[in-house]
Amino acid sequence: MKNQINRRLTTLATLAALATCMNASAQSRQIPAPEQARPIAILNATVHNPPAEVDGVEELLIENGHVLFVDGRITSVGSGTPEDLEGYEILDASGLHVYPGLVAGPTQLGLIETMQVDATDDRRELDNEHPEVTTWLAINPDSDLIPVARSAGILTALVFPSGGTIGGQPSAIRLDGWTTEDLVMERSLGIVVNWPLVHPISSRWSRRSGFDQSSRSAEQIEEISTFFDDAEAWNNAREHDETVPFNARFAAMKPVLDGDLPVFIDASRASQIESAISWANKRDLKIVIVGANGSGSCAELLAEQDIPVILRGTLRLPLNRHDRTDSPFTTASELHEAGVLFSIGNSEGEPAHERWLAHHAATAAAHGLPRGAALRSITLSPAEIMGLDSEIGSLEPGKCATLLVTTGNPMEITSETLVAFIDGRRIDLDDRQKQQLRKYREKYRQLGLGE
Repeated sequence: MKNQINRRLTTLATLAALATCMNASAQSRQIPAPEQARPIAILNATVHNPPAEVDGVEELLIENGHVLFVDGRITSVGSGTPEDLEGYEILDASGLHVYPGLVAGPTQLGLIETMQVDATDDRRELDNEHPEVTTWLAINPDSDLIPVARSAGILTALVFPSGGTIGGQPSAIRLDGWTTEDLVMERSLGIVVNWPLVHPISSRWSRRSGFDQSSRSAEQIEEISTFFDDAEAWNNAREHDETVPFNARFAAMKPVLDGDLPVFIDASRASQIESAISWANKRDLKIVIVGANGSGSCAELLAEQDIPVILRGTLRLPLNRHDRTDSPFTTASELHEAGVLFSIGNSEGEPAHERWLAHHAATAAAHGLPRGAALRSITLSPAEIMGLDSEIGSLEPGKCATLLVTTGNPMEITSETLVAFIDGRRIDLDDRQKQQLRKYREKYRQLGLGE
């Protein structure tokens, strides 16, 4: 009898786990947009562009402006109404605003649905060095989190893998499509390296002594260096002798070793950043610093070395106990004043919170970053860092028609994204939160408790 009860309890637990997994990995019911069928003209809008230069401070505004696009490409941006619009679908945007689509990154959007269910988590590989792993292959195009990000004006994302010292290849995606092939804009943007701490820290979660921490950091840096040495040796040997056995990991390193693609070095503290820069200079590598919470204190070095930075958000606590309480909010301003090319991402660990991207930039704008530079940090600057600024990031003829029609500045919490286009395709801006809002408003309406 006892065994039967135990078997029943085990069966019930298994069924409950399966139900949880099925619910957590529920697929978005939204249908991707079809290709643009007709030329589209957005008229009578205030058209906003970020500053063209890294040190720019003012948005480029066109009052009573228009944006025309055909077959997914912008053909005209200017003031007034063009004369010949026969055959165009007209969108009257009187009193509204047009912005380039926001660019999120680094993010893990599409790689994880919920942290509570391992089956929905494809962020990392199990081993320590896997540069051959390309992120785009693991992205779920039906993730329920993608429509949530789109509702906040995010139309493009830089998706990063995680885990290990050499974590794989980030990819750039558009946030609409049937398959991963539809989503992907750039399959590989470079290689991610997670840089070790280079000085001991004292915290409640660290049980290692200062000596142990320093020794382990030195070992990890040596392991990274050895892997790069081995990869360079293999690529040189393979170039001169095709009979050398193929090695997928070393082959994936060739674009960064040749300087064609950057190494994205995840480093937060100033000491990490300085150590990573020194290491990269010895190897003549092109790098981008990611995370960079302490980059304000070494902004001059970053500017001198012409190294871009991807800030992992502003809405967080100070990195060190001796930092100013507003240091997370002012880092972007310090980088801007030094002339560093930087973008602002999201500091939250879960992509469910990617929707707050514009408010991270707004916080920086409230603490010294010019508003035009804040807009640039979530549009044109990340596009430049990714090497996609010829396609996205600003509203210019020849670029992709990836843009927003809003009630106001996306960095204002009261603004709403009304219409969005990705490559000229009008995107469904509904999402799970909006559906739940409608559901419970209807509940209270039926109960006679409000409209």
